[in-house]
Amino acid sequence: MNRIHEFINGLDYTVVILYLVVLVGIGFWVSFIKKKKEGEHLFLAGHSLGWPAIGLTMWGTNVGPSMLVMMAASGFTNGIAAANFSWYAFIFILMLAMIFAPFYRVTKVSTLPEFIGKRYNNTSRELLAWYSLITILITWLGLTLVAGGFLVSQIMNWPFWLSVTVLVAIGMFFTIAGGLEAIAITNTFQMILLIAVSFGLVIAGVVKAGGLSEVYHAVPAGHWDLFKPNTHKDFPWLAIILGYPVMGIWFWCTDQSMVQSVLGARSLKQGQLGTNFIGWLKIIDMPLFVLPGLLCLILFPDIAAPQEAYATMVVNLLPNGLIGLVMAVLIAALVSTVDSSLNALSTIFTLDIYVRRFKPGSGQKEIIRTGRVVTLVASLLSIFIAIGISKLHGRDIFILFESILGFLAPPMASVFVMGVLWKKVTPAAANTVLSAGSVISMGIGLLSLLGIPDQAFWPHPLLLSFFIFVGLIMLIFIISRATMRGYAGSPLPALREILGGESGSKLVWTLWGLLTVVMIALYIIFN
Repeated sequence: MNRIHEFINGLDYTVVILYLVVLVGIGFWVSFIKKKKEGEHLFLAGHSLGWPAIGLTMWGTNVGPSMLVMMAASGFTNGIAAANFSWYAFIFILMLAMIFAPFYRVTKVSTLPEFIGKRYNNTSRELLAWYSLITILITWLGLTLVAGGFLVSQIMNWPFWLSVTVLVAIGMFFTIAGGLEAIAITNTFQMILLIAVSFGLVIAGVVKAGGLSEVYHAVPAGHWDLFKPNTHKDFPWLAIILGYPVMGIWFWCTDQSMVQSVLGARSLKQGQLGTNFIGWLKIIDMPLFVLPGLLCLILFPDIAAPQEAYATMVVNLLPNGLIGLVMAVLIAALVSTVDSSLNALSTIFTLDIYVRRFKPGSGQKEIIRTGRVVTLVASLLSIFIAIGISKLHGRDIFILFESILGFLAPPMASVFVMGVLWKKVTPAAANTVLSAGSVISMGIGLLSLLGIPDQAFWPHPLLLSFFIFVGLIMLIFIISRATMRGYAGSPLPALREILGGESGSKLVWTLWGLLTVVMIALYIIFN
């Protein structure tokens, strides 16, 4: 099953083209209406989100076509072990709700660099801005383009480099045409459509495989276990237990894209209920994204590569026309991620670094021109990064992606965790970790992924991420002790003050207690 494009006919391509044309048209319409009727800063109304919007927004930001392609590939290769990265997350979403969100609310911040600036100093804020540029370039652009490139190359039978280049080019075109606003507005509809199609695909796959009992017994031994033996190459249980928390704290508690909707909650309680909601939503990630990979292993075991699992299921189990609709939604959502990431990167560099540091008196035309140049440069860089990542063979594609995230996480996670837990962490310690610590973490990660000096020399990437995190925590402690003289301590409230204040209502704690019971039960059932 290595010629997926042969299953797609003219009707499917027509649907794809029409879908994208309609989105561009809606983009022009939305832009025109908004200029006539709405103020440019309507999004700053802020603090109006309720718990359903918060939960759905966070889940929609977390999941998407790239997650779907990767988790299905992991399901094909390693069974349901990848579900750990969805189900284990509830602990760190709980930390966001009960520890970090109250801190963010007390300090009344709108961005996480702003929070770091208040906790430490302006240098910390600028370092975090640079760090954000790197993470956007590697994660939201590079990694998304890898999954998107695999998908488009399967559909169009193009080389990987051409598929990635076309995705980036379409993303830039949508920015110019005003399509970004249209895609943002239609994202909820697209996610609902993807969910419906994916559930339909799973049902069709289960039926074709002969029913649930047949599916359960047809996969290799251990494919229904969340925890693998420590000798497992991709998912040793100790590496997941120790390594994922580093990534989980960074991603769920300190990443602007994930925390933004919580910052916009109309009350702390609504933010905590919203995070609880996404905790429940993350449960369906396994049947929605991982299970298609297992079903593909049963039905089509001879596919050329695991990353073809989801597309293989689509073209074999869905009729033409509907295949085109699924592919159109996947491509449009990928373009949306690329487009918004380019804009976010351009905005951070232009406003938080270029204007603030180099050209404080820049006029509007210079700001716009700089933003466009940065967008172009970032687009070219992201293409090369995606091609480079795609060359890192020999691993389950999902664990490869999570490993890369694991090497980006330790500096941010350690600075935030220590800054919240210990009032005596000094700006010098935080700035050292955000600068030198980031270079060390990413340098070690790169050597590990490239197998230098030898692949056998390195522990599992997630375990290595944990070791780096512990090392950076020790570095923060040592530097803080050495530079503590004359430092008055954090200007923010102590953790015990936060927990003793508006930390959560009885309803919030009850719902989190119920979710905890359900998650423990799932881990017992699937081990």
